Amino acid sequence: MHPHFSDAQNLQTDYLIIGSGAAGMAFADTLFHETEASLLIVDKHHSPGGHWCDAYPFVRLHQPSSYYGVNSRALGGDLRDAHRLNLGMTERATSAELLAYYEAVMQKMVDSGRVKYLPMTEYLGATEGAAEGEKSHQFRALLSGQTGRVRLHKKVVHSAFLSPNVPSTHVRKFTVDAAVPCFPLNDLPKLKTPPSCYVVVGAGKTGIDAVLWLLDNQALPDQICWVMPRDSWFINRANVQAGNDFFIQSFSAMATQFEAVVQATSVADLFQRLESSAQLLRLDPNVEPSMYHAATVSQAELTELRKVKNIVRMGRVQHIAATHIQLQKGKVPLPAGSVVVDCSASIESRGTVPVFQGDTIVPQFIQAHQPTFSAALIAHVEANLPDTPGDEAKNLLCAAVPLPDTPITWLTMQAATMKNRYHWGKNKKIKAWMAQSRLDGFTKMMDAVEEHETEKIAILERLGAAIVPAVMKLQKLITPS
Repeated sequence: MHPHFSDAQNLQTDYLIIGSGAAGMAFADTLFHETEASLLIVDKHHSPGGHWCDAYPFVRLHQPSSYYGVNSRALGGDLRDAHRLNLGMTERATSAELLAYYEAVMQKMVDSGRVKYLPMTEYLGATEGAAEGEKSHQFRALLSGQTGRVRLHKKVVHSAFLSPNVPSTHVRKFTVDAAVPCFPLNDLPKLKTPPSCYVVVGAGKTGIDAVLWLLDNQALPDQICWVMPRDSWFINRANVQAGNDFFIQSFSAMATQFEAVVQATSVADLFQRLESSAQLLRLDPNVEPSMYHAATVSQAELTELRKVKNIVRMGRVQHIAATHIQLQKGKVPLPAGSVVVDCSASIESRGTVPVFQGDTIVPQFIQAHQPTFSAALIAHVEANLPDTPGDEAKNLLCAAVPLPDTPITWLTMQAATMKNRYHWGKNKKIKAWMAQSRLDGFTKMMDAVEEHETEKIAILERLGAAIVPAVMKLQKLITPS
């Protein structure tokens, strides 16, 4: 698929894309299909897929496959899930499916001759002493140490700016006594004998997945101790389903959310309204969440999670000793024979930077919760909008949306997304692109509504009536006077 490294000493390319993860592949795919540009993609992993290469074997997408991946190739077959915890909803790809998918996407691009791919390769940065007017960048083969250089005609794309931390590669922020078995959830399927207790550390997506996997594989709820530094608000997966079968549910949910914003008298009141209408969910109705990381669960999964009663809410883990766990707010006993499942890797707030920076592009969320759609649209803007001084026009269309963290970021992400969508709606090229994009299935669903579908039209009228006042109200809730 890729050239021998010795052939890559003096390459030339229009775009250098650092990272072949979800964002890098979505960006490359759009640029490949909408321009005649040459691309060089470098990545430290051995195959395309980014963090999916390091994922635990039982991981699945938290969102439907139908609007994840790259624009040019469908992911999955638009099937309905038969598993009891996601029954009837759209399929969610496994890590194995995603890796095969990205391998096929990369192969097609490389076969064209316009794309070169260098796996197991580290980007070193711009080189010193390049000729005047020439942009030159250096990289190194991880296995041989050989270095290569690429002459860049257009731009470098830092697609790994928002790469998530994953359990198998992150560095723990707590210490563990050597006698205590502690491992990432990647190793859970390797267990052959039952421990006295499964101590799951972390309340994010990986912690949820670890607990659900244990319960689904006959671990008893009483065997699980869930160390939860912060409780979280969850997205109700039933409300983010694409496809005509789910139109009523999904668009009613959108309208309900905007109406809740308009009616809310405070941030606390807003979350109460979102919860009472089952837009957002939480583990314990008596514990106020202080985290929002956009984890998505079904109602059936939430029922399973609530079977675990031994939940430790004493802040972050500081040290795990042979007899106890030391936390920020005290310590709890560690039963003899326990194993610790490390799910503490989490989103790190890196802030936002301009997406377009002269000869550099830094893909980020420009629509809440949609990394692949965002990267693809950024590439479309790069391919179709003429250069302007300071990239003002491009950055107006592609303003970075902050990452989720605390509950207030639900509001800031919505506000930033709606501002971007306002600008997209005024651009004919972007409107046309979104109407056919598989990564934004909801626009396509909306455009397909026919005059006789009165129930759908009524929902869209609710949504349309709420959007403008909701945007105005969001600003007031975020920055109250």
